Amino acid sequence: MEQIILNSYVENVRIDAWLSSKLDKYSRTYIKKLIDENHVRVNGKNIKSNYKVKFQDEVVLTIPEPQVLEVKPEKIDIDVVYEDNDIIVINKPKGMVVHPAAGNYSGTLVNALMEYCGDRLSDINGVVRPGIVHRIDKDTSGLLIVAKNNSAHEELSSKLKDHNIKRIYIALVYGVIREEYGKIDAPIGRHPVDRKKMSVNTKSGKRAVTYFKVIERFKDATYVELNLETGRTHQIRVHLSYIGHPIIGDPTYGKDKKHFNTEGQALHARKLIFEHPATKKKMEFEAEPPEDFKNILRQLRGE
Repeated sequence: MEQIILNSYVENVRIDAWLSSKLDKYSRTYIKKLIDENHVRVNGKNIKSNYKVKFQDEVVLTIPEPQVLEVKPEKIDIDVVYEDNDIIVINKPKGMVVHPAAGNYSGTLVNALMEYCGDRLSDINGVVRPGIVHRIDKDTSGLLIVAKNNSAHEELSSKLKDHNIKRIYIALVYGVIREEYGKIDAPIGRHPVDRKKMSVNTKSGKRAVTYFKVIERFKDATYVELNLETGRTHQIRVHLSYIGHPIIGDPTYGKDKKHFNTEGQALHARKLIFEHPATKKKMEFEAEPPEDFKNILRQLRGE
């Protein structure tokens, strides 16, 4: 455990901003976390992150010991769509978390990959996210790419950042979308009240763009295809809810209805198109949606 003592020679500056300017190796987000967890005291008292430092304040930070996470390989069946020496393409089932996080260190795709691949996974993202280039939500099914080595990981991450990996989803949404196709361009950030949720946030959100195309219309629902330009957390779910067409079964951004027998949102990552990081060959993969998605579709069609 490390303790840092600083004295203020400024007036009327937010403490989180002041500390992040003084301590380069810690982000403002991490400093705010320390403040929220009462690891920062001013003149012997706990404060909030909006506290404004005064001249000659004594600020004491206690940096807790980092928590050591042990992620263990687990024998879990995974649907490997494609594999070579550089990449694996996985069809993730609904209900599986991609990587371990607080309170959820087992049963994830990473646990399964560690058993399946051994040490043949990139380590750019550390012990908790080996090989993971991009994620999909726990209750979203479908395709994602895993990197087996750092070279492939860096190349794929660069392509993802430059919007050179095409990710096409399908979803079933409430309400009838009248347009044949459209573009949702609305910034996404943390919800201002519920910090566990994301929302369209014009003040502090990051640019987010989703393209949609109608596949089929029903009496009170629409079957849509979605193409991501950006990849914000919960982007598709937030954007569709924002335009008044939340995804069927979405417990967070959907309507408070239970018309269909589904656990979680009817959203599936159906297609991936990208250039192989080593061979530069064009790769294209497609995965059928899971049975509960198909069952909702049959119900909507009256089959």
